[in-house]
Amino acid sequence: MSFSAEVRDEVKNKYFTFKNRHSKITENRELIEEKEFLMTLFVRSGSVSDPEKLYHLDFVCDSSEEAEKTMRAIRRFGIAAKRMQRKGRPLVYLKDSNAITDMLALLGAHNALLHYENVRVVKEMRGTVQRRVNFETANINKTVSASLRQVEDIELIRDRIGLRNLPEPLREIAELRLELPEATLQELSGRIPGVGRSGINHRFRKLAKIADELRNGSL
Repeated sequence: MSFSAEVRDEVKNKYFTFKNRHSKITENRELIEEKEFLMTLFVRSGSVSDPEKLYHLDFVCDSSEEAEKTMRAIRRFGIAAKRMQRKGRPLVYLKDSNAITDMLALLGAHNALLHYENVRVVKEMRGTVQRRVNFETANINKTVSASLRQVEDIELIRDRIGLRNLPEPLREIAELRLELPEATLQELSGRIPGVGRSGINHRFRKLAKIADELRNGSL
């Protein structure tokens, strides 16, 4: 049985309990009737996608009037929905995961709601982890690319004029970069007392300028 069919069965079972419990209540009668309407409509023509694949819940309506009634009922409970046509029939649907969980709670599909929330939490955790991995990977790639350029510049300077002919601060960082080609700026700054990341970066910019001058013959 599909996830959508399981939810419809749960709503169908909850509907009879809800109707019997509230049949004689006169207060908030309109809200009770609108909730009954939504439950009935969902059992008849509603569906909800498995959250592992997609966030989507909809009500297929028989007419534009029924679709408008469905939109009004949903809005009464503070849930945002949208409307469209599918295969010539009006469709009221929700795509926001928070709105869908609110609707499942309204429909009384509490088992489905628990499943939905569990899946959503896991997906969000996966997304957070993946974003973190992407961020770290981008930083690593950036560090490696910068290091490769710096090593290339330093080797050019070494081969053309020799590192010993550089000012002491530049010679120091050039030799350190050749020794530690994969180190970050922060790691390099930890090897030179009193010089921070910005100071290390400033020295590399000076080395890059010298290498560029050697390449274009101006030095």
